[in-house]
Amino acid sequence: MLAMEKDFDSKLRIQSSNNSSSSTTSSSPSSASSTSSNNTDTGNVPRSKSFAFRAPQENFSIQDFELGKIYGVGSYSKVVRAKKKDTGVVYALKIMDKKFITKENKTAYVKLERIVLDQLDHPGIVRLFFTFQDSFSLYMALESCEGGELFDQITRKGRLSEDDARFYAAEVVDALEYIHNMGLIHRDIKPENLLLTGDGHIKVADFGSVKPMQDSRITVLPNAASDDKACTFVGTAAYVPPEVLNSSPATLGNDLWALGCTLYQMLSGTSPFKDASEWLIFQRIIARDIRFPDYFSDEAKDIIDRLLDVDPSRRPGAGSDGYAALKAHPFFEGVNWKNIRGETPPKLALEPVAQSGEGDHNDESSMNPTNAGDGSVRQSDGNLGASAAEATASVTRLASIESFDSKWQQFLEPGESVVMISMVKKLQKLTSKKVQLILTNKPKLIYVDPAKLLVKGNIIWSDNSNDLSVQVLSPSNFKICTPKKVMSFEDAKQRASQWKKAIENLQNR
Repeated sequence: MLAMEKDFDSKLRIQSSNNSSSSTTSSSPSSASSTSSNNTDTGNVPRSKSFAFRAPQENFSIQDFELGKIYGVGSYSKVVRAKKKDTGVVYALKIMDKKFITKENKTAYVKLERIVLDQLDHPGIVRLFFTFQDSFSLYMALESCEGGELFDQITRKGRLSEDDARFYAAEVVDALEYIHNMGLIHRDIKPENLLLTGDGHIKVADFGSVKPMQDSRITVLPNAASDDKACTFVGTAAYVPPEVLNSSPATLGNDLWALGCTLYQMLSGTSPFKDASEWLIFQRIIARDIRFPDYFSDEAKDIIDRLLDVDPSRRPGAGSDGYAALKAHPFFEGVNWKNIRGETPPKLALEPVAQSGEGDHNDESSMNPTNAGDGSVRQSDGNLGASAAEATASVTRLASIESFDSKWQQFLEPGESVVMISMVKKLQKLTSKKVQLILTNKPKLIYVDPAKLLVKGNIIWSDNSNDLSVQVLSPSNFKICTPKKVMSFEDAKQRASQWKKAIENLQNR
C-alpha cells in the first residue's frame, strides 16, 4: 500500500509554493469573493510552470469531517455532504479512489480538474476551497449547493415552466460564456451537473471532462492534461453532439449542443434523444431525430433547433457574433444579463421527506469515514444505464451509493449492472431484518445480508406478471409475489412505487 501511495503521489504532485495568505483565505466558503458576472474581464491567469494554489492542499483527515447525505457519484468518485467538525462549515466533499485512478490512468484528469477549478472564479461555477488526501483517497472540498441538482427539480416538477427554464438556461449561458472565454470546453453539461444554491441559483459543476483549448487562459502544468486528442469520446450519451460521434475534434459548440438538450429536458421532462439503449440514442442523434411537444412555444422550439444544429459553428454562441447572438434570441427576451445573479430564482421543489425510519438506513459503508474513499465506483446515469425504458432510466438515478461500492460487485456477473438497489427491511410475522435488495439488468433480483455479504435469497425472475409481481401497499411498503412465496419489504426512503416500476419495466423490455 505504501509503495502504491508513493507511486501515486509522484504522478500527482504539483509544484506549488507555500503561500500562507492563500491558505488562510481560501479554506472556508465565507471567504469566497463575490465575482461579477461580466464575462469580458476574466482576469490575468499566470502562465508559468508553477504557481501557488488559491485552494491549498491541507493536512486534514477524513475524521475531521462529519459526513452526511450523498450528493452524487461519478466513474471514480463520490460526492458527499461534509461538515468540518471544528468550524461547522459545510462542503461538498468529492472523494476519489486512488487505486482506481492509477489503475485506469485517470491521474491527468484529476490533476487537470484540480488546476482548472483552482483558477476559475465566477458566481455560476462551484468553488474549490481546499484539497487533502490519505492512503486510499483524494479529497476536494467544494462549495456545497444545498438546492441539489437541476435534474431533481425537473423530476419533482415533471417539467419546468418556460419562465423557470428561461431563468436557469440564462444562468447556464452566463457561466458557459465565462468558461468559453477562458478557453475551456466543459464537455459534460447536463442537468445532473447543474447544481442549485440554497436560494436557487445555478452553479456549473464536475469539470472532470474539461478540455483546454490551445488559446486557453488557464495555466496547465506538465502532466496535467485531458486526452491528447480533442475528439476523444467523453460525456453522457444523451447530450453528446453528432460531431463527437463522428470523431471530429471538440469545439465550444459541443457545450452549446448540450445546452440545447438540457433546455429541451427542462421544458419536457426528458432528453430530446431518449431511447431504449445507448446505441439507439446515438442513432437518433446522428439522424437529428427531434420531436417537439405541442406545448413548446415557437421561441423555445427555435432556440433549441438552432442549438441542435448539426454544424457546430452555426450554433448560437459559437459563431462570429459570439454569445451576443445567443443572448439576443427572442427566447431570452426580458432577461437582465447585467444583473442575472441578482434576479429572484424560481421556487425550489423540496425533496419528499420519509415518514419514518430513514435514519436507520444510511449507507453504512459509504458513510464510515474509515473507508470513505476505499473501493472503485461505477457511474449511474439515466441515459447510460442498463435500463430499457424511460422510467427505468429515472429509477437508475434513484439507486443509492451502495450500488457503486466495490463490495456489491461480487454479486454481479461480467457485463451485468445494477438497475436499482436499496437497504430495506424484510418483514416477517414477528420480526424484520435489514437486507440489501438488488435488481440488475440481467434481470436478477436478490437480497443480501449486508453484514456477512451473503446472498440470502434469489427471487426467481419471470417476465410473466402472473409469476412475478409487485404490490405497493404504501409509499414505503411493498410485496414481491411469486407462485410459491410472497415477500414483504419496507423501504424507508419511500420508493415502493419505484421498485414496482423498475421490475415491471424490465419485464416489458
